[in-house]
Amino acid sequence: MNEKKKKAGIARLVELAGEKKALLVWSGILSTVSVFLLLLPYVAVYYVLAELLSHAPDIGAADAQYLLRWAVWGAVGMVAGYFFMYIGGMCSHIAAFRILYGIRVKLAAHIGALPLGYFNKTATGKIKKIMELDVEQIELFIAHQLPDLINTTVMLAVIIAAMFSLNIWLALACVIPMLLGFAVQYSMMAGKKAKAGLKEYFDALENISASSIQYVRGMPSIKIFGQTVHSFQKFYDDMVKYRDFSVRYTDNFQNGYVSFKTVILSLSTFILPVGLFFISSDPNNIAFATTLMFFLVLAPGITVPIFKFNTFASTLNTIAEGVRRIDEILEEKAVREPEFSQKPSAYAIQFHDVSFSYNSVNVLKHINFTAPQGKITALVGPSGAGKSTVAQLIPRFWDVQKGRITIGGVEIQDISVNDLMDTVSFVFQDTFLFADTLFNNILAGKPMATKEEVFAAARAAQCHEFIARLQNGYDTFIGEGGVYLSGGEEQRVSVARAILKNAPILVLDEATAYADPENEHQMQLALQELIKDKTVLIIAHRLTTIREANQILVLQEGEIHETGTHAELLAHDGLYKSMWDAYTSSAGWQIERLQQKEVFA
Repeated sequence: MNEKKKKAGIARLVELAGEKKALLVWSGILSTVSVFLLLLPYVAVYYVLAELLSHAPDIGAADAQYLLRWAVWGAVGMVAGYFFMYIGGMCSHIAAFRILYGIRVKLAAHIGALPLGYFNKTATGKIKKIMELDVEQIELFIAHQLPDLINTTVMLAVIIAAMFSLNIWLALACVIPMLLGFAVQYSMMAGKKAKAGLKEYFDALENISASSIQYVRGMPSIKIFGQTVHSFQKFYDDMVKYRDFSVRYTDNFQNGYVSFKTVILSLSTFILPVGLFFISSDPNNIAFATTLMFFLVLAPGITVPIFKFNTFASTLNTIAEGVRRIDEILEEKAVREPEFSQKPSAYAIQFHDVSFSYNSVNVLKHINFTAPQGKITALVGPSGAGKSTVAQLIPRFWDVQKGRITIGGVEIQDISVNDLMDTVSFVFQDTFLFADTLFNNILAGKPMATKEEVFAAARAAQCHEFIARLQNGYDTFIGEGGVYLSGGEEQRVSVARAILKNAPILVLDEATAYADPENEHQMQLALQELIKDKTVLIIAHRLTTIREANQILVLQEGEIHETGTHAELLAHDGLYKSMWDAYTSSAGWQIERLQQKEVFA
């Protein structure tokens, strides 16, 4: 059975439009009606010219009522035409913004369901550019250019048909140069070279978007080391590449575009010799003279829809490339959802011979352990041992490739993502707070919570006092334009969020990493409240924080080397003992002032 051919370009865009296609159809109908109405002034000009030329020897003999009637019809046609164009434009704008909303929501929902591995291999700037600029291009096309495309197509078709009905030779003198101009433009805008150039253009924009984000985020380091945009090599190289591409693109297409524009703006030059040839053989042919005058009046007017068509050619290519990149995201495989979600009734975590690779590197190898319900399990080991990967496999930030992970005996892949997220709370080393109020940041843990529950969670997390000291209290805005918190304060807010959520499983990934001694004490008090009666998995570099853990797993190079309590592992005299000795000896380190002696020659 043949696989259904995948739609692309405008066909795919219409497919993405979904239920909004009815508005697009109405926009097209109203735009078509407006074309015929807007052609009435040209028809009125033709009949007025015919009447005046037929009474050329005595203009006063012309039928004034007839001329007035056609003048009125021309004015009515123009007003009515713009009215229908406005209504059609409103339909297309409503459709465009609804489609824009639908695509962005669809992209956001799909991105939220993707595994974290996708974000490790895809630059944030690229995703941002697709969700903002590429989707915005679609809105501009649907709202503005699609009605124009329909309008222009119908107008050209009607005008060309009218030309041929009036005089085939004059029509050919006008149409042949148009076709030659379009042929030149089509070869430039729709060929393989143009498509390759368009891909290069989009790639260049995505690279600049990604490197500019890095440049801004790295500004403290750039300033500290006295760097500039020229020395921030990635950003500078991407800008240079975009500049070189733009210059090369212009050089490649300038000759063809200049030729096209010259031909289209000179249509009267092609019409006039043909008209003079025929009128010279019959100078008294008033009807032909009227037709020639009409063609000469119409020639400048027809250049407007022709130039619009020229713009459409590049726009359609841009839309096609933008839609292709949107589809690239939508085609990324989301985390698989079970057909029927199973909710665990117990919360012990078990790893059954789990192995995991990332970018062909074996990160975890045959991991087997049980984190008992209501107990604390700690993961320790050198950097790169796989501790964070173990923790991130539990909420399915990635899916295991070999082996199984169960919660209360239920395989995590048989639990829906929403149910799994309700089961597990995370407190990360790198805390993320939304650009919102402190109240709403805590409320994110349980959106339907009451104010009293939020305040209680903040008190338990030892952050109520510093929040109350702020000028606007819980309504204080965090981030740009608001207040910036210290690392320890941010971590306590994230603990308050987790306390409010009150999930039965808790994963702490170096939760006290940024706490100073005073903040660390507050964090320990907050964590003691948070871990009550929960299955807790702690990742820690400060070994003193996990001495009371019920079990400690020591990882090295993706494997579990040792398991036991703090006392058992110290007695074993293995990797944990050497790590503990190194940690405790480093606590006594101090920087001594070296006495410098002056040496005289």
